[in-house]
Amino acid sequence: MILQITIAVPILAAALLATAGRWLPRLVVDVAAVLAVAAVAALSALTLTRAPHHAQVSWLGGWGPATGVGIPLVADPFAAGLALVTALLTLAALLFSWRFFTEIQAIFHTLMLLFLAAMVAYVYTGDLFDAFVFFELMSVVAFALTGYRSEEPSTVHGALNFGIIQSIGAYLTLSGIALVYARTGQLGLATVGRQLAGTGTGGGHGDALVTAAFVLICTGYLVKASAVPFHFWLADAHAVAPTPVCVLFSGIMVPLGVYGIARTYWATFAGLVPLRAIAVLGAAAALLGAVMCVLQHHIKRLLAYSTISHVGLLLVGVAAHGPDALAGTAYYLAGHAGVKGALFLAAGALLNRHQTADEHELRGRGRGMPVTGATFLLGALGLAGLPPSGLFAGHAVTEHAAEELGWWWFTPLAIVASALTAGAVLRVWLGVFRGTPAEEDPAHGGRPGAGGGHEDPETRPTLRNLPWTMLTPGLVLLIGALLVGLIPGGPVGTAAAMFTDRDGYAALVLDGRVPHPHAVPADPWTASGVAGFLATLLLAALVAVYAIRRRASESASERPGGAGPLARTAAAAAARLHALHSGHIGDYAAWLTAGVAVLALLTARF
Repeated sequence: MILQITIAVPILAAALLATAGRWLPRLVVDVAAVLAVAAVAALSALTLTRAPHHAQVSWLGGWGPATGVGIPLVADPFAAGLALVTALLTLAALLFSWRFFTEIQAIFHTLMLLFLAAMVAYVYTGDLFDAFVFFELMSVVAFALTGYRSEEPSTVHGALNFGIIQSIGAYLTLSGIALVYARTGQLGLATVGRQLAGTGTGGGHGDALVTAAFVLICTGYLVKASAVPFHFWLADAHAVAPTPVCVLFSGIMVPLGVYGIARTYWATFAGLVPLRAIAVLGAAAALLGAVMCVLQHHIKRLLAYSTISHVGLLLVGVAAHGPDALAGTAYYLAGHAGVKGALFLAAGALLNRHQTADEHELRGRGRGMPVTGATFLLGALGLAGLPPSGLFAGHAVTEHAAEELGWWWFTPLAIVASALTAGAVLRVWLGVFRGTPAEEDPAHGGRPGAGGGHEDPETRPTLRNLPWTMLTPGLVLLIGALLVGLIPGGPVGTAAAMFTDRDGYAALVLDGRVPHPHAVPADPWTASGVAGFLATLLLAALVAVYAIRRRASESASERPGGAGPLARTAAAAAARLHALHSGHIGDYAAWLTAGVAVLALLTARF
């Protein structure tokens, strides 16, 4: 019953607030929402402690595997850990919202609770169709949260882009599920996995129908994960969504797309289709996201593109096809969630104080915000893989697994992508918290607001002194992310081995037996891991310093003939990349269609 209760608590609280929230005092609404989320976190933590040793499976409606039908909720260590991370990020976002939003209706808390319930149910479900249902519920609520400030045209535009692209991806996923049902007559992940493994389509290669089903199902998850070329909606949505919502979008909703691919593959399609196509898309996302991150001056967009880059590395870890790589992916995901959540909360603090998220306008104006500045600095170091952070452990463990596959390119890919994203955030810290105020900045001709990024504040009035509810959540998330690497490698390796054991998952769901596969402990403390961090940190510092110095010479560059040929070439390339991210929904849909074709072609070829 614990899994049902975990999902039911936020739904019941959301129903209560939707019904009576307009008559309840604001403090009561805040406390009720926070208590509901805290209960989910406690139940998820309890489930996580029990998952390695006890069968955490619940069949809804009294049905069970003996009947041949039924919807299971399954909590292995990975699923329970993700549910806990989701609850903790939601708790941080709601606590930040207490003073961030001075005027807010209970509908915001209702949507946040429903969002939490949808994500937790998506993580726990062991049924393909119900995964789609919770996937859609997640998308619908996220669409409403993205467009929460619907009085602004840019918000409506970003929300529509999000909603349309997510809907197209969902329809393709549903088509893939229909193909699976046509082949097997089943929808349970474990049941379908057993049938596909025993119908003669195994042996390392599935037939065309199995391959098509996998490609279509993964398309919706890749849209959610913002893999290239399915990523265009992400920055538009993050730029307009309220800051507490961005914490959940970047911190956990986008990585859940990666989880969906991993769960579907290992429980159902393992050995039937190759995963190298996912690695190709992941590598493209890691590089493109990192480059676009450096090119941004809107801080929320900058952080959104860094999420695309990190998700690319997560996809490569999943595609590495083994428990070792998946253990590294788990470390990396947990570290990413904490660091990215903290950075978005820090960006929200800047937006509240100065009514802009533009890096140029904020130059030097963060000097009176030491805690927010420390968050950006530590966040940049975390993105670079500062030991013992989860990002450091994830890089080290995944690097070892990639080397065993002969993927020599993973290490330079991870170093370059991490250095560019960390360097962009370090550049923000140097400019906003250590630089000269924009009013005195010669790069902008001494004109205040030359960055052109002034926005209406997400909350009124602005706060001269940030309360603890806006400072503590980010610091706690950041500290947690920086300590994730201290989690022993044994439990993480065991959890990864359980996750990648298709027969073991089927035994857990259908027979009630907890698998105990042989697992090699994941060891993040390697010489190559430390060397990778030092190289990443050096490159990140060079990126940040170069950007700051280049900005100081912008006045001369803006004059005709002032820029050199290399600078003009770089500017032309950057303009082309920006043009690809046009904001037009037709362009984004076209890229999605092309992405499906590329994914199908690569999957068939590999």
